[in-house]
Amino acid sequence: MNNPQNMSPTEVLRVKLEVLRREHRDLDEAITALQERAVADQLTVKRLKKQKLGLKDRIQVLEDQLTPDIIA
Repeated sequence: MNNPQNMSPTEVLRVKLEVLRREHRDLDEAITALQERAVADQLTVKRLKKQKLGLKDRIQVLEDQLTPDIIA
């Protein structure tokens, strides 16, 4: 992987975005696994879902920063 000091700001944002997407995917899998259990801990599931929504918001912010504004 590139040295962060040699990466452009856009490359840094893309790396951060990929890390957040991976975390979001991992949380989704954890939630699914918990819900498939006979006795799911609903409080834990609720907390994971809240954390997943927070990641989704952070992902959206980074995607907006990477997408150039287009004046229609």
